[in-house]
Amino acid sequence: MAAQGARDLTPIGHIEIPISFPLATDQIRLPQVPEEDDSFDYSERTQWIRAAVLGANDGLVSVASLMMGVGAVKQDVKAMLLAGFAGLVAGACSMAIGEFVSVFTQYDIEISQMKREMMKGNGGNENAEEAKKKKLPNPAQAAIASAIAFSIGAVVPLLGAAFIGEHKVRMLVVALLASIALVVFGGIGARLGRTPMIKSCVRVLIGGWMAMAITFGLTKLIGSAGLQM
Repeated sequence: MAAQGARDLTPIGHIEIPISFPLATDQIRLPQVPEEDDSFDYSERTQWIRAAVLGANDGLVSVASLMMGVGAVKQDVKAMLLAGFAGLVAGACSMAIGEFVSVFTQYDIEISQMKREMMKGNGGNENAEEAKKKKLPNPAQAAIASAIAFSIGAVVPLLGAAFIGEHKVRMLVVALLASIALVVFGGIGARLGRTPMIKSCVRVLIGGWMAMAITFGLTKLIGSAGLQM
């Protein structure tokens, strides 16, 4: 009777929902966070990083130093801009030709080495040889990249001097913009190559300051010695 009464006390429409808890032996799958691939060989980037950073840094330092040297003896903004533009064109052509010759020489050396290896191996694996040829440096791409990088660096001091009429302010702005760009280029090179950022930026900045200071000082010395311009 008691059991019958207990069943009668159960409310109508009552639904029992079974609840199960995971046991310690159950495996709980969590979303996997993709890990950074540390297997990438950053030395493969060395060639084009070197060409790009060297070109931009060379263009910036060369043109900024040239403009600082001209500004040491002449206050005319037109003379500074003409000297800077001439340095941009001459430097970009020089970088492109030099990089093309250098990379083409490397290309010829690697092709000759591959031919010697094929002769020793009696032909070898054609697929492996084709893969090696695809990894060979491209002289034209290296030349174009160097010229573009040089021009990008050289434009910075030109833009800084183009819109300033006061001579001392113009010189200060050129030096300031060149310093900021040197830090940026050093940081980009360090980031792409996964090298110490601060050390790279300081090294590039000090080198640029030395080039501008030496050019300014020597040109000022020659100009004060009686050279008429």
